Amino acid sequence: MSAAQSQSTLEAKLKALQCHFTWDINPSRSKLLCVKEELEDIGAEEGNSWLGHIYNLQGYIHYQLGFTEDARRFFSKATEAFRRSRNTVSDEGPWLAVNYGNLAWLHHHLGEQAECQTYLSKVDALLKEYPSPSQDELHPEIYAEKAWTLMKFGKNKKPLVADYFQRAIRMQPNMVEWNTSRIIALVNAVRFDNTPVGEDILEEMRMAKEQDPENLYLAAHYLEQRAKKGEIIEDEARELARKILGNPVSSYSGIKVLLNVYKNYVSVDEAVALAEEALKKHPDERYLKRCAALCYRWRIVLAWDRRLKQSTIDRGISLHKELIPLYTDSLLNKITLANIYAKSNHSQYEAEKIYQELLEMDLEPSEKQLIYNYYAKHLNFVRQDYNRSIEYHMKAAEIPHQSYYREYSIKFLRKIKEKNRNRRCGEIEELLAKLEVWKILYLEESEGTICFWIHI
Repeated sequence: MSAAQSQSTLEAKLKALQCHFTWDINPSRSKLLCVKEELEDIGAEEGNSWLGHIYNLQGYIHYQLGFTEDARRFFSKATEAFRRSRNTVSDEGPWLAVNYGNLAWLHHHLGEQAECQTYLSKVDALLKEYPSPSQDELHPEIYAEKAWTLMKFGKNKKPLVADYFQRAIRMQPNMVEWNTSRIIALVNAVRFDNTPVGEDILEEMRMAKEQDPENLYLAAHYLEQRAKKGEIIEDEARELARKILGNPVSSYSGIKVLLNVYKNYVSVDEAVALAEEALKKHPDERYLKRCAALCYRWRIVLAWDRRLKQSTIDRGISLHKELIPLYTDSLLNKITLANIYAKSNHSQYEAEKIYQELLEMDLEPSEKQLIYNYYAKHLNFVRQDYNRSIEYHMKAAEIPHQSYYREYSIKFLRKIKEKNRNRRCGEIEELLAKLEVWKILYLEESEGTICFWIHI
C-alpha cells in the first residue's frame, strides 16, 4: 500500500470512530470557555459516575483551545476514572471506546502515528469483545456518553440528547444515572419557561427521584417544577437546603437550582442568607462565590426596592470583584458588577468605565451582541439616554447571531417603530426590513411578554 493510500485508510478509520472529535460539536471559543468553567465546577470527587465523561470532555475542550498537553493529561485521567468507576473484574470495557477514540485522534493530530494506530486497534478490539446488544446501533455506553456530552451544548441538541439516552437505557436499563440525566436534560431544556413541565415528565421525575434518592440536583429540579404548579414547598426547600449544605461542593449539588427556588417561591433574602451560609462553610470555593454573587444580583439589580442598603450593594460589589479573576472569561460577571455600581449612590462613573472597557474588547460577534444589548438597557434605564439606547439595540440586532439578546433588542426596536414617535423610526424600519424579520409573535405572559421571531 502506498503512503497516500495508507494515510487515506488511517483518516477513514479515524472519521469512523465515535468520539468527541467526530461528534460535530464545533462550538465557538466563548462557548468552549464557558463549558470548560462549568466542568471545573462539577468537582472531581470519587464516586461521581460521570467523572470519566467529565475528563473526556475537558480533554477535548483543552485540545480545541490549543492546550495539547492538558488535553493529553485529561484523556489519561479519563482512562483511569473509567477503570475505577466500573468496579468490574477487567479494567477494560466498552466505556473506554470513546476515550480511546479521543486518544487516537489526539496522537494523530500530534503526528504520533504509531500511538494513533495503537488506540485504533484498542477501539476495534473493545467493540469486537463487547458488541452492542442491538444490531445496527451503537453500544449503549457510547450513546450515553454522546448524550451527556451534547447536553452541554445548547437547547438545539435536545432531540438528539433525548434519543441517545433512550437508546442507551433501552439496551441497558439498570444504569440509574443515565435515566436521571435524561430527565434533567428534558427539564433543563424548558427550565426558564414560566410554565411547568407536563404531567408525564413530572411523573417521570418523581419515579427517577425514587430510583436515585441521593441525587439532590434532581431533587431540587423536582421541587422547582412542583412549585411552578402552585404547590407550597417552603418547608421542603429548607429541608433540602440542610441536606445540600452537608454534601461536597459541586455544581451538581443542587444548590444553584435551590437558590432559584428560594428566589421565586420563598424569598430573595432567604436565598442570600442560604448562599452566605454555604460560603461561610467553604470560603474558598469559587462556585459558592458565584452562587452568592448571583443572589446579590437578584437582590440588587433585578429588584425594584429603591431602599437598598449601601452595605448590601457594597457586599455585591465585593463578591463580584472576587469572582471576576476566578472566572476570567465571563463577561456577565463584569456586566453585573457594572449594573451593581449603577445602583450605588457614588459609583456611576465606575459603571460607565466598565462598560467602555467591555465595548473596546476584541470579542466574538455573539459576545459583542451581549454587550451591546446590556449597554443599551443601561443607557435606557440608568442613564436615561433613550437615543443612544436605540443605537446600541440596533447594533445588537444587526449581528446575525440568534439569541435571547438579539430577540430582546428586536422587540424593543419594533415597539418604537409601532409607536412612530421617534425621529429614528425610519432607520429602525429600514434595519428590520434588512434583517427580514418576517413575523414576531407576542404572547402575553401571566406573565410579561415573550417574543419569538421566525426567520431572521
